[in-house]
Amino acid sequence: MAEKATTASGHGSFSPIQLAGLVGGAIGLIAIMLLPLPQGLPAAGLAMMGIMLFAVVIWMTEAVPYAVSAAVIIALIALLLGMGPDLANPKVVMGTSKALGMALSGFSNTAFALVAGAMFISAAMMITHLDKRIALLVLSRVGGKTSHILAGVIFVGFILSFFVPSTTARVSCIVPIVLGIIAAFKVDMKSRFAAMLMIATAQADSLWNVGIKTAAAQNMIAVGFIEKQLGVNVSWLEWFIAAAPFSAIMSVVLFYVLLKTIPPEVKEIEGGHETIARELKEMGPMTSAQWRLLIISCVLLFFWATEKQVHNFDTSTTTLTAIALMLMPGIGVMSWKEAQARIGWGTVVLFGVGISLGQCLLTTKAASWMAGYVGAAFGLQTMTALAIIAVLALFLIIIHLGFASATGLSAAMIPIVIAVLQSVKTPGINVIGITIICQYVISFGFILPVNAPQNMIAYSTETFTPKDFVRTGIPLTICAYALILLLSATYWRWLGWV
Repeated sequence: MAEKATTASGHGSFSPIQLAGLVGGAIGLIAIMLLPLPQGLPAAGLAMMGIMLFAVVIWMTEAVPYAVSAAVIIALIALLLGMGPDLANPKVVMGTSKALGMALSGFSNTAFALVAGAMFISAAMMITHLDKRIALLVLSRVGGKTSHILAGVIFVGFILSFFVPSTTARVSCIVPIVLGIIAAFKVDMKSRFAAMLMIATAQADSLWNVGIKTAAAQNMIAVGFIEKQLGVNVSWLEWFIAAAPFSAIMSVVLFYVLLKTIPPEVKEIEGGHETIARELKEMGPMTSAQWRLLIISCVLLFFWATEKQVHNFDTSTTTLTAIALMLMPGIGVMSWKEAQARIGWGTVVLFGVGISLGQCLLTTKAASWMAGYVGAAFGLQTMTALAIIAVLALFLIIIHLGFASATGLSAAMIPIVIAVLQSVKTPGINVIGITIICQYVISFGFILPVNAPQNMIAYSTETFTPKDFVRTGIPLTICAYALILLLSATYWRWLGWV
C-alpha cells in the first residue's frame, strides 16, 4: 500500500507489475495505431480500440491508481482523436476541443449524477452511524448460534443494499462490527468462524449488487449505455423484480456453501446475543440526525421503487433532491465539509471516464466493428438467446479474473455486448434484457480477493487466506452461472427479458 501511495504521488518507483502494465498498455496502444485501417472502421475507431486496450491493461495490472488512469484516458482521447480525421468530415482534422468534449461526455450522463449522489448518501450513513445501527439491530435478533450469526451477516448485507448505494461503504461498515463480534466472543482471528463471517460480508454485498439497481456503480454504467444507445430507461422496480430472485436464491446458496466449505469450529458461541445488545445499547437512542436520514432514505427508496408506476421522476433526479435535503442547514444531516471528506472522488471520476470510454467506442463505430468479429468468432449471430447468454456470461466470468474494478469491466464490455447483440440475426432477441443479464455477471467477482474492492477490505482483516476465498468463490460462481442460465430459460423469459 505504501509503495502504491508513493507512486501515485509522483515519487519513487513503480513495482515490476505496474511497470509491465504501463509498458504493455503503451505497446498495445501503439501497435493498434500502426495497423492498416480496416474497411468500414474510421481512424477514430482504430484509435479508440487502442485506447480501450491500454485502459484494460492498466486497469487489470493496477499500473496507476484508478483516478490517475481516468486522467490519462481523457488525455489520450483528446489528443489521439483530436489529431485525427473528423468523424463527420474525414478531410478535416477533428481538433482537440471537439475530442475533449467526447472524452468528457460521460460527466453529463444522468447515470454519473446518480453515482455521485450515491456517494453522498453513503457519507451521510457513515457520519450519522445509521448504517451501524441498522446492522446491529439486525444482528441483535439472531442469537448466538454460529449459523444464525452467518445468516444475520448475510441479511445485513441485503438490508444495507437498499440504503447505502456503495458496496465499498457497506462492507466498510459491516467489517468493524464483525471484527467486534469476533473479539467479543474471544474467537481466534484465524479461526474458521472468523473467516466464514468475513467472507460472507464481502460475498453477500456482491450478490446484492445484482439484485438492486442502486446498490453498485457498475449497474449505472449498463443503465446509462442502454438509455443512451437504445433509448430505454430501466426503472428501479423493473430491475428489482427481475434481479432480486437471483440474489435471494444465491444468498441461500452462499449460506450453505460457507457452512460446507468453511465449517465453524462450534455450533454456538456463549454470550453472542448479549454482546450485540451491549454494543447497540452503547450507541444510545436514535439521534435526531439518524431519524431525519432514515425518513429521507425511506422516502427516496419509495420514489425509486415507484418510478414509472406512481410518478415520472427519474432515479437520478430524486437522488440529487434527497442529497440537497441532506445538506440543507436545519433539516439536513451533514455539512458539505463533512461529506466531501468521505467521498471517493477517484471513483466518481473513474465512473465518468468509464461512461465516456464506452460512448466513444460506440460513436466511433469501434464497438460495432469489434462486435462483428466477436460475433463471428463465437458464431453468435445465429445462436439462440440462451446460448448467447451462456457464451457471453462465461466470457465475462473469465475476463473478470483479471479485473479489480467491476466499473472498469462494465465500461469496457457493455458497449461491445450491446453491439454484439444488435448484430445477432436470430429473431426475437431482446437486446436490453440480455445486456442487463450480462451486467449481472459483471457484478460477480466471487473468486479472487482482488476481483473487487469489497473483497480487499474484508481480506485486509487477515481473517482468511486467498485460498479460503477461492475455495468458497469457485462453487459460488458455478452456482451463480447455472442460476443465470436457469432463470434465463424460465423466469426472465417469462418477463420478456430473453
